[in-house]
Amino acid sequence: MSLTLFEKIWNEHIVREEKGYPTIFAIDFMLLHEVTSAQAFDTIRERGIPLFDKDRLLATLDHSIPTRKNRLKIFNESARIQVDTLRKNVKEFNIPFYDYGKGQGIVHVIGPEYGLTQPGMTIVCGDSHTSTHGAFGALSFGIGTSEVATVLATGCLLQKKPKTMRVEFRGSFNPGVYAKDAILKLIQTIGIGGANGHVIEYTGEAIRNMRMDERMTICNMSIECGARAGLIAPDEITFEYLKEKRFSPKNDKWQEACNYWNSLKSDTGCKYDTEVTINLNNLKPIVTWGTNPEEGLEIDQTIPKLSDLSQEKKTSLEKSLSYMGLTAGKKIEGTKIQWAFLGSCTNGRIEDLRIAAEILKGNKVHKNVTFYVVPGSETVREQAIKEGLDKIFKTAGADFRMPGCSMCLGMNDDKVPAKERCISSSNRNFIGRQGPGSRTHLASPATVAASAIEGKIINCEKYLS
Repeated sequence: MSLTLFEKIWNEHIVREEKGYPTIFAIDFMLLHEVTSAQAFDTIRERGIPLFDKDRLLATLDHSIPTRKNRLKIFNESARIQVDTLRKNVKEFNIPFYDYGKGQGIVHVIGPEYGLTQPGMTIVCGDSHTSTHGAFGALSFGIGTSEVATVLATGCLLQKKPKTMRVEFRGSFNPGVYAKDAILKLIQTIGIGGANGHVIEYTGEAIRNMRMDERMTICNMSIECGARAGLIAPDEITFEYLKEKRFSPKNDKWQEACNYWNSLKSDTGCKYDTEVTINLNNLKPIVTWGTNPEEGLEIDQTIPKLSDLSQEKKTSLEKSLSYMGLTAGKKIEGTKIQWAFLGSCTNGRIEDLRIAAEILKGNKVHKNVTFYVVPGSETVREQAIKEGLDKIFKTAGADFRMPGCSMCLGMNDDKVPAKERCISSSNRNFIGRQGPGSRTHLASPATVAASAIEGKIINCEKYLS
């Protein structure tokens, strides 16, 4: 019987399966952060349940923490309690913890960079963008706080088997077009609910040619079109990335692991519930104009007119335009911005910073723009400093900050003021996502950097050598 990559991983993790009931499904690893873990620890503490396996856990700080230089002092009381509570819980339960100065970073950045994320694994976290790890051929997805408690106690979850979707990215990128543009194009094409109930497997020429950071960007935003998870079959690019990582298999175990990882690909003749094809050959940089990731367009296109849409879409368009302060039928290019943000678990890796630095080199951030550059981890920050990227950012007038989720979401110090506009490399442009009343335009790191220079949304191609 021919199986998809998803089916192979799913079958290997079935603990018990009975018709009419959810599957008891084994979880190999869980990442923890300060926002969604506190109640889970309270649950197992109150019930006197021991941890199933602390070595299958890793905790860090990312969502609520400040990214300013002096980040030890947390002014927001709720954030301070979250951070203090996580530190107390990991100490009580003896869980590996990456605190400040000890490898801290966004959960979905440090998992891969330390080699904890490996093909064939099942990985969960109380965070929707856990789908990032699917770039390695790991079945990874976000869970709720009560499910975090279940994994702490049992190493398993109750799960209904998702459907499968194959997304083929055909062709190759034009100058100025990146993985972020490709995934935004998919979401624009199938909609924010287009993959509901599915696990997406990404295939095609473009995927095969992507670096690991690009694949992580693709899988990271799977959730934005409703998918449960995203998957990419591991290959030599995956293996090269993982080789010599801190927690990757070593010596004889390495070849043994590679032999297994090589088996993790969909069989010829396997069946998917849904198939989608996206042609990238003529794609231009994409920027969102509305209040969800589906509401995006290519840089030279115009915002839809009411007359072009169904009644349902008209209502959504009117609400989005009202909130965003934009006009139907107008071009998105040239829209003035006050903020720019480079970072997040979508685009906060060293490769993203290199792209932005190349554009900023010899240029200045516009006088009306505040530009935050926030590395995804301490490792990324250290590498950026080693390469001199920090000097490029500072010389250009950008604020090179400490690692964290930062301006991706409005639950820390880094917020966009009401009615001000930010072009962002993050993953969501929901109402108030970057702060109450803030207006967010999602784009690639290159588009973010180029727009920061000009003080308006522009095509980044002119800044590429």
